[in-house]
Amino acid sequence: MPSKYDVFWTQTAQEDLITIIDYISADSIDNALNIFNNIKKQTSKLNKFPARGRIVPELKYQNINKYREIIISPWRIIYKIENDSVFVFAVFDGRRNLEDLLLQRLLIK
Repeated sequence: MPSKYDVFWTQTAQEDLITIIDYISADSIDNALNIFNNIKKQTSKLNKFPARGRIVPELKYQNINKYREIIISPWRIIYKIENDSVFVFAVFDGRRNLEDLLLQRLLIK
């Protein structure tokens, strides 16, 4: 197991984060900046401790165990560990139904 992992954000995850920050900044730029910095800070810690997140429960129920998540309330950051890299795939509002969001993404793309 490598001592340090590279953390990469997919285009989709970057778009998720931008959408969230844009929405929040309409009410408070300071709050949006704090949330952005917190999410980036917490995900950067995955470079040393990628297995700290739990397996995504909704996917585990379907026997899909390769995706993990960290919670930065109310956000869920979905990622996968692959060799010496961590790939961030999505940032979702944890109050929404993850299964519906994933299905919607599959149908749109």
